[in-house]
This record gives sequence, structure tokens and C-alpha cells, in this order.
Amino acid sequence: MLGGRVAFDVPVDVAYRYLADPRNRPEWQASLRSVEMLDEGAPRVGMRWRDHTVVRLVPQMEITALEPGELWVEHGHWRAIEAILTMGFEPTGTGCVVAVRFRVRGRGLVAPVGWLATVTGVLPVLSDVRRAARILAERRHQWDARSA
Repeated sequence: MLGGRVAFDVPVDVAYRYLADPRNRPEWQASLRSVEMLDEGAPRVGMRWRDHTVVRLVPQMEITALEPGELWVEHGHWRAIEAILTMGFEPTGTGCVVAVRFRVRGRGLVAPVGWLATVTGVLPVLSDVRRAARILAERRHQWDARSA
């Protein structure tokens, strides 16, 4: 898995709630046009949805691990390709840091594509998470008002 760390200027619980909810994805993930929820309710292990991407691919996604405020893992499947995104959350003095890990695996004839897709995909994934951090930083006054 490849990845990096992204600083957020909001508390862990705010960053976690925002990133862990698939319905927020089109706002911060550049490759998405929309999200089609297959399961309703609060984010939980087993929750499924479909990402409708700008290049018209529609992978099915699922939350596979969830530890509120600490860890969130999703798996996406499209044909013979599987993508795994892991986000770990760590509080800091001024907000939190999200450790992002990303990997793509291919099956069968497309197995070699997985490594290339991981290497070329990790930078856009990190860019998207940085966009989420900027969005939440711009809304920080909302979080500050709620905790007052």
C-alpha cells in the first residue's frame, strides 16, 4: 500500500464523521459525479454504495472496517479490479492527522495493472483528502459554534 499523511485543522471526530460518510464523497473526491447508496443509515461495516465516476465507471464500494475516530477502511470492486482505501485518525494539538493508505489489485490478466494503478492513483487520492481538509477548515466556525 502507498499513502501519506494529511493534516486537518478540525478535531478527529469532525474529520472522521465527514470522511467516513460516503454521501459526502462527491464534495471532496474529484473523480466522482455522484454516490448511489445501496444501504441507508449511519456508516457501518458492510454499508455499500456505488461510486458514479466522471469517466463513467461504477465500482461497488463497501465499508470493511470501522473504528469511530480511529480507523475507516473501504473496498471497491469493478470487474477484475479491487481498490482498498484505509484511513487512520490521530489527534494533534491543533486538530488531527489522517494517515491514508491506498492499493489497487487486479485479478487474472489484469493483475499487473494493480501496481500501476496504485502508483498513479495514490497522488489523486491524497489530493482528494487534502481537499476534504480544506473544506472542513473553511467550515471550522460551524464546528466551533456547535461545541460552544
